[in-house]
Amino acid sequence: MTTTRPVQIVTLGALLLSAAMPSLGAPAAPAPAAPPAVSSGYKLAATAISLPGDSGWDYLAVDAAGRRLYVSHGDRVAVIDADKLQPVAEIPGLTGVHGIALAPELQRGFISNGKSSTITVFDTGTNVKTGEWKSSGENPDAILYEPKTSRVFAFNGRSANATVFDAKTGNVVATLALGGKPEFATADLQGKVFVNIEDTSELAILDAAKATVLSRHALAPCEEPTGMAIDRAHGRLWISCSNQLAAVVDTTSGKVLATLPSGDGSDGAAFDPGTGYAFTSNGEGTLSVLGETSPGHFARIENLTTKKGARTLTLDEKTHRIFLSTADLGPAPAPTPETPHPRPAIKPASFTVLVVERP
Repeated sequence: MTTTRPVQIVTLGALLLSAAMPSLGAPAAPAPAAPPAVSSGYKLAATAISLPGDSGWDYLAVDAAGRRLYVSHGDRVAVIDADKLQPVAEIPGLTGVHGIALAPELQRGFISNGKSSTITVFDTGTNVKTGEWKSSGENPDAILYEPKTSRVFAFNGRSANATVFDAKTGNVVATLALGGKPEFATADLQGKVFVNIEDTSELAILDAAKATVLSRHALAPCEEPTGMAIDRAHGRLWISCSNQLAAVVDTTSGKVLATLPSGDGSDGAAFDPGTGYAFTSNGEGTLSVLGETSPGHFARIENLTTKKGARTLTLDEKTHRIFLSTADLGPAPAPTPETPHPRPAIKPASFTVLVVERP
């Protein structure tokens, strides 16, 4: 196990949430469904977890049973005690980390490396690397473990396909063409995998056992879908969209049931089966709290202030905590022909994981 330096606690200040006041005037016609006249109860914790390194970041993942939080960060994955909120290990020597998938029954984790088009395999008990698999596509980004088939799906952004691995052997089972750039994915645990196709604004539903595309569904008015979370009990997907919307989608029909306002720069999405709330993390520095306010009616409950750049998240179903990663950002470099839209520079020693919690 490779240990990291002790955690540094950074004071952010608690975020006070005020209750929304009800309307004073009675409407002439029945009012549409509206969110409750109270806050969701979530708040930004007064502390954050400071981690070393000045590289970029992408996905986070929680092992709720093993009580570990995994944070992607450039050339490493930080491993954090999900209860004490302290780093306990680090998986170093990676190449452009994007996502982390976990297979608790195999005591294995899988990390997608975009720059080398490889998948790093590690032991979740020791946090030691145990293997490296070559993707059959380019730039694996989102990654998913599907437990019914014991397969790993690595979604390759540059080659618009998915590499399907046997999670036990590392053998490539199939290379599945997706017809567009895949983004985040999730599974229903019954053999279906759902993945956003960002550049075509579609949802693709996959058969995990057959490694085939079962159907494709337009997500309009949702544009460039990114994050995805699933409410398995009610058969719904919660999808974050790049045009400041979140879409609620039926997992059987692929039909868009509702679209809700979210925030600018939305990327990640999460759903908490314990509270019934869904979330999108928005790069503008907000967290959208979404919910079903009455049967078949959905609304944004509120937007919590987080921190600029905090656009990826994960949720711990045991504690209902939400973790978001970000850093202090400086000005963006001047555009070049090779990089017409450069990202802002990351200020040294500023990378942190924010904690949103509900008492």
